[in-house]
Amino acid sequence: MWEDFVVRNPYRRPRKAQEDKFFMSRAMLRSIDQALAEGRISRKVWLQFIRSFGCVHLQGADRREAFLRQFGADPPAFLTISPTGLCNLHCQGCYANSSHQAQVMLPYRTADRAISEQQRLWGSHFTVISGGEPFLWHSEGKGVFDLAEEYRNHFFLIYTNGMAINDTAARRLAELGNITPAISVEGFEQETDARRGKGVFAAILKTFERLRSVGVPFGISVTATCENADLLMSLAFMDFYLRQQGALYCWIFQYMPIGREFRLDLMLTPEQRFEMLQRTWRYIYEEGFFIADFWNCGTFSDGCISAGRHGGYFYIDWNGNVMPCVFNPYYLQNIHEVYASGGDLNTILDAPFFQRIRRWADEYAYDPPPEEMGNVFAPCAIRDHYPMMYQLIQEFGAKPADDSAQEALASPEYYRGLVEYDRQLEDLTRGTWERDYLEPERRRKDGENFALAAAASTHR
Repeated sequence: MWEDFVVRNPYRRPRKAQEDKFFMSRAMLRSIDQALAEGRISRKVWLQFIRSFGCVHLQGADRREAFLRQFGADPPAFLTISPTGLCNLHCQGCYANSSHQAQVMLPYRTADRAISEQQRLWGSHFTVISGGEPFLWHSEGKGVFDLAEEYRNHFFLIYTNGMAINDTAARRLAELGNITPAISVEGFEQETDARRGKGVFAAILKTFERLRSVGVPFGISVTATCENADLLMSLAFMDFYLRQQGALYCWIFQYMPIGREFRLDLMLTPEQRFEMLQRTWRYIYEEGFFIADFWNCGTFSDGCISAGRHGGYFYIDWNGNVMPCVFNPYYLQNIHEVYASGGDLNTILDAPFFQRIRRWADEYAYDPPPEEMGNVFAPCAIRDHYPMMYQLIQEFGAKPADDSAQEALASPEYYRGLVEYDRQLEDLTRGTWERDYLEPERRRKDGENFALAAAASTHR
């Protein structure tokens, strides 16, 4: 990996960004290796894991190459689908505004077709299932287990509150072997129960025990706010979940001001976010923890991965509405309408709204030479570059996915608050980005230019 990421560096990224990719990937492999050594991943699950990711590299390669020839770019790496807004919890600030009253379900045949096209058109064998609570989704007599059974050469990451994973479900997960649950926590017992409901933390620990006993790999998903940031970044938190409880990974989602009763003042402050950035990468480099913060780990993804960017994804909700990402709740297309008119997933990718978002992401971070790459400590189109995203939403007439998204879009205070947040974040992070990532590339380029000039002078 070091040879590939850092020495070869085929896409010409800043060397420090490539080192970040190496250490993140190493942490992932070490996490899996330790879980295998300790028997926390069963042989059956491990063989299915190898089978799924073997399909990514073997069966998917020709299809990705065909996509590249047709469209001039690599395809998305995955889909995210929320098949239901139904949830057995009622968490404060839920991004999806899920509840036990949200009975809308994405038809099974629609999810089935999307995953089939994902494999056939993109060579992608990885899908993220979110919600609502995915294990409560039932349509046409089927649910998530049926998808996993039908697509055995596919791997699924399911974000779940863990309440529906009883002994029977845990055994079914072990039999299938191609699902990893990411279970949501907010901290320890006090923090988790305060947001998710009394007794939820104790139930989660029992779910962890069930999954360990049958060898199903699992991780945790946490929402970082200004109120729990210090706790989530403590060594005690990481040690408890990643070492003592056996979670393979920790996904960190910084609170986004969307969804139920959104609040700008609940976001991490720019100072907290910068501190989390430094501590996250310290844990990855020094402790080997497999942690991914979808904002602070922008160097791993080369910036924003929304709107179907190569290596990225787009999002389909339970109504069939297609959005750039889970946290960008504005849409122009509905997958039911796309299918009814004879289109497919590539029709969605080709939509001008998505094309413009991808063009921005490429021009900001992906296309520039390494010494000019945009600051991917601030990678997010909807949160870190709100004026740009707001302009595109208005220009294309993108529709809000719910009342909360409409309220945010119409609020002058919301606009001013995010603009100021973006300015403060850029001011705070720019110095480190320039010093650690761009300046070494500029010195390297100056050295190369000097060597070329010296060689030319000698030749003359």
